[in-house]
Amino acid sequence: MTGKVYLVGSGPGGTGLLTQRAAEIIHTADVIFYDQLPGEEILSSLPKKAEKIDCGKYGGTHTLEQHEIESLMVDRAQKDLTVVRLKGGDPFLFGRGGEEIETLRAAGIDVGMVPGVTSALAVPASVGIPVTHRKYASQVTILTGHEDPTKTRPALDWKLLAQGRGTIVILMGVANLKNIARALIANGKSKKTPVAVIERGLRKDRRVTTGPLATIGDMAAQAGVKPPAVIVIGDVVRLYDPTRADLIPYEGE
Repeated sequence: MTGKVYLVGSGPGGTGLLTQRAAEIIHTADVIFYDQLPGEEILSSLPKKAEKIDCGKYGGTHTLEQHEIESLMVDRAQKDLTVVRLKGGDPFLFGRGGEEIETLRAAGIDVGMVPGVTSALAVPASVGIPVTHRKYASQVTILTGHEDPTKTRPALDWKLLAQGRGTIVILMGVANLKNIARALIANGKSKKTPVAVIERGLRKDRRVTTGPLATIGDMAAQAGVKPPAVIVIGDVVRLYDPTRADLIPYEGE
């Protein structure tokens, strides 16, 4: 017999935005592959009976490489175990869920998908920034700030992005923020375009750094901004009001 693997999105942090379906599947798991992105509140609630395998990246070092994670998932499923691959946000938005489902299906293993609330939308919303707004933006583009390093040429069309009127949301972009800003400006984006960098979006220690596109890279560096963070570029950032006391994180409420 063969077990089943569930690719589960944990949402943007804390149990408040963990879906009921995700919680149900997590508590049926025999094995859970996790990293640090779900946050301590969720990780501390994982069932004690389950084998827990850390797949996180710490200080630039992977505890397991991607092919090792996939091999271990196949191994555990072939032992007739219920496996959960727990991912921050949504498994299929820059979460490598697409690669994992290909590997699992090729091995003849059943896969269940449990979508999660993506940080690309939830984190800006948590600080009062709507990624779309009838006055400011009728479209939103979500990018990865960390493309596959094996690509021979970038997949992002910076000219198209710079000339668009919508909101740009970037995940995993802190390390490349200066390069991203330079690319957008070089292709026609106004230097004055407002930007918000939201660290630890739904945690109690959340922090928001705002500034114009031309200087946001330096500002973030001076502030010591670190991942995880969501970057929002566009006029919707003007709606951010740091004085609003009602904009509190979900985690720990």
